[in-house]
Amino acid sequence: MSEPGEWLIYRGAGEPHGGISQLPPPPPWRDFAGGDDTSSNGSADRRLGGYRHEAELHRPGAEELEMINAALYLRRPLLVTGSPGAGKSTLAHSVAHELGLGRVLRWPIVSRSTLLDGLYHYDAIARLQDVQIAAHRASSGPDGTGDADGTGGSGTGTGTGTGGAEYRDPSADIGSYIRLGPLGTALLPSVLPRVLLIDELDKSDIDLPNDLLNVLEEGEFGIPELERIADRLPDGEAEVLTDDGTKVKVKGGRVQCKAFPFVVLTSNGERDFPAPLMRRCIHLELGRPDHQRLATFVRAHLGDEAARAGDDLIAHFLERSRSELISTDQLLNAIYLTDAAAPAGRDRLADLLIQRLDRPR
Repeated sequence: MSEPGEWLIYRGAGEPHGGISQLPPPPPWRDFAGGDDTSSNGSADRRLGGYRHEAELHRPGAEELEMINAALYLRRPLLVTGSPGAGKSTLAHSVAHELGLGRVLRWPIVSRSTLLDGLYHYDAIARLQDVQIAAHRASSGPDGTGDADGTGGSGTGTGTGTGGAEYRDPSADIGSYIRLGPLGTALLPSVLPRVLLIDELDKSDIDLPNDLLNVLEEGEFGIPELERIADRLPDGEAEVLTDDGTKVKVKGGRVQCKAFPFVVLTSNGERDFPAPLMRRCIHLELGRPDHQRLATFVRAHLGDEAARAGDDLIAHFLERSRSELISTDQLLNAIYLTDAAAPAGRDRLADLLIQRLDRPR
């Protein structure tokens, strides 16, 4: 890497390329040895359609590029902080689009979010209901009568019911009641890394950042419901649903990544994070966007004509943002509404829509 920029995989050019194949082997302490890729993402174009144009127009700065590529090389999460609307979430979609990494797995964080929400969900109630229904059907005939031990009718005794239905170990279909969350899906073994957006982590309760440490460090987790019965499952595998809506097999009740996902943690700076989390992350702080970047942002959503018509609003927005906390989402609202409705009090309406977010309520 003699020339500056030669090591960059994600270049911010806005055009898809095969540069991900040039990503060197990970450092030894970040080398994960998961199984073969069993996931698929055939609907990537449809799912990314809403972000594609925005990603193509995204032009990151030099420091932003370096931090993104540092996270790619080191297989470390990227913690992106900045004011609302600074482009933190857009960054994840831009990387996924340019490097051809498929649909972005998104985990929006709220105050009630727990680590288990991101890993998987086990529907124990639905499974219990289905087991009870199956047991009832196996012990009664078509007319609702029969021997509870399954010896009546055309049954043959142990293992069959009145109607001749064979007994099935309820453990065999346990995977039907388990769905992996965004984080759990991102950690499935695959050749290429998935992109995971953990959005607005600062809105979580005090425990979640610490709870994430072990999973992000080890790149694996267990599903106790499967681990307990792994010896009774066919080949020790259970087929579970992913966040993509596809089914994959989990062996031995454990999920272990092969290519560590590109994890983007976003924060609006509403709280500080514990030092152990900061130590495991690459930190990127997005500053206030300049006029050119704001114009590009508006153009990506509303087109060239709206961006030109709203140039004065962009300039006014920048002037206010020096002393007030305001969001680019508000700017979009103002430009769209004043351009579409073309009201007489255009500037007044824009000021009403772009109200400072840090004002007393």
